[in-house]
This record gives sequence, structure tokens and C-alpha cells, in this order.
Amino acid sequence: MGTADKLRYKLQTATVTEKLIAVNVLVFVIFFLARTIAFLFKFQSDFLMQWFVFPNEPGEFLLKPWSIITYGFLHAGVWHILSNMLILYFSGIYFLNYFSPKRLLNYYFLGIIIGALFFMLSYNLFPAFAGTGRTYLIGASAGVMAVLIGIATHIPHMRIRLLLLGSVKFWWIAVFLLVVDIVQIPISNAGGHIAHLGGALLGYFYTTQLQKGNDIGKWFENIIDWFASIFKPREKKAKMKTVYRNKKTTSKSKTSKHSSGNNLDKDEKQKKIDAILDKISKSGYDSLTKAEKDFLFQAGKED
Repeated sequence: MGTADKLRYKLQTATVTEKLIAVNVLVFVIFFLARTIAFLFKFQSDFLMQWFVFPNEPGEFLLKPWSIITYGFLHAGVWHILSNMLILYFSGIYFLNYFSPKRLLNYYFLGIIIGALFFMLSYNLFPAFAGTGRTYLIGASAGVMAVLIGIATHIPHMRIRLLLLGSVKFWWIAVFLLVVDIVQIPISNAGGHIAHLGGALLGYFYTTQLQKGNDIGKWFENIIDWFASIFKPREKKAKMKTVYRNKKTTSKSKTSKHSSGNNLDKDEKQKKIDAILDKISKSGYDSLTKAEKDFLFQAGKED
């Protein structure tokens, strides 16, 4: 297996958490390469990043609405991205034991969105931020906190073994990180810590609603599915010999069936063919399983 094949296999078998981490690292590298090029040629150092960071001013946000998502893939430095990705990786392991990969994406992206809105609202509502001027939000922390608090709410008493600390309950970790964010608001990066709390609140609310049978993120999942379908290449339908519905039985086909060693009698075989053809008419040929395609192909050859 060549290097390209190994890489392709790794991408195909990677979990959704690992793919999110890979995207974050790739974006981090790209933007820091851009910053290096800007330094060498004396360009504005943040000429590229300024289009993707999330602003505290609603007017500026309206000019670049995509920033409510893109800011979550930008990081200020190595420690910033390393801490976020480590928490995402370990919380993602537990999350995927109980929820689907699509639901993890719901938590992650909705956490980023709610975190950004908390950031903007805080700068426009609290007197402490009056006169601070323009400021921007970057980092995946709100999305990461949504995943962490979401799974901690689902399995609060699960014991996690941590280096040096030993075995601790999941909710202890969640509370510790929340307290760290709260106490740091007056010290530094107040808007960022408020965004983290917004993501955490989303994670808690999402899980408690799921426990009541309400999936508040289903609408977002539908948007992601629709968006993904736009870029998904349409597979060409495999050529196959036409198999017609035929309810009449003949001694010739019956003899052919037994000679091929097929255990199904003709009526059972025809019923299976009819069921497969019904599935094709409703959902298309691509909806068939490999076994169904093989059966239909073999039936066409025998007839």
C-alpha cells in the first residue's frame, strides 16, 4: 500500500473528532504560513485572518456572516490550539460511545454559533465593555465546551482516570473548567471566556432536551446534509441486464433454476426480484445493497 493509499485509508477510517482536529490543524498551519509570507513581504500581518474572525460589532458581522462559523477554526498560537484539540479528542471519545458522529457535529457547530452570539451580546450589553472598541473572537473553545459539557451531562458519574489526579467523575472535570472560565472573566480575555460559557450552556441544554426526547439540533443536521449533498458526486449507475416482472412460471425457467443450485423456488425468487425492483423505483439503484445488486445481476444472467 503506497503513501497516498495509506493516507486515503486513514481519512476514511478516522472518526469525526479526528477529522475536526485535522481541519483545525490544517487551517492553523495555513494561516501561520500566510502570516510568515506577510512578514517577509511586509504585507499587513493579518490581511487574511481579518476576513474570518468574528467581530463584536453587529454591523461588521453583517458584512461577513460566514465568520460566525469560520472563527471557530482559527487559533492564536500553539498552546491555544493544542489545549482545545486535546479536550476535543478525549471528550469526543466518550461522546461517540453514546451519540452519533452527526450529533457531535451538531454540538460542535451550534456551540461555536452560540458562543459567538454570547460574545457579541456581552460586548453590546454589559457596561464593562463600553468604549472598548473593535475586538474579535477566535478559537474552537465554544464548540469544544459544547461537546465536553454535553457528554458530561449525559454521563456525569462516569469516572475518568487522569494523570496525577487519579480517578475523577466526569462532572467534576466539567465544573472545574466552567469555574476556570468564570473566574478569568475579570482578568483577561473576558469575551472569549463568555463565549466558552455560551458553548457550555448549549451543550448542557442540548443533552437535557435529548433526555426529554427533543433533538434541538436536528434542523442544523438537515442543513449540513443538504449542503454536503451539493458537493457529493453522483455515482454512475452500473449497467445491468433488464429484469422484468414475470408472474408466469414455465418449466424451462424452473429447470434452469434448479440446475444453478439456487435454493429459492421460482415464486420466492420472483418475489425477491419484485421487492428489489420496487426499491429501485422508490429510491434508485444506488440505494441497493451489494447483495441485492449481485442477486439482481445473477437473476438477469440466468433469465
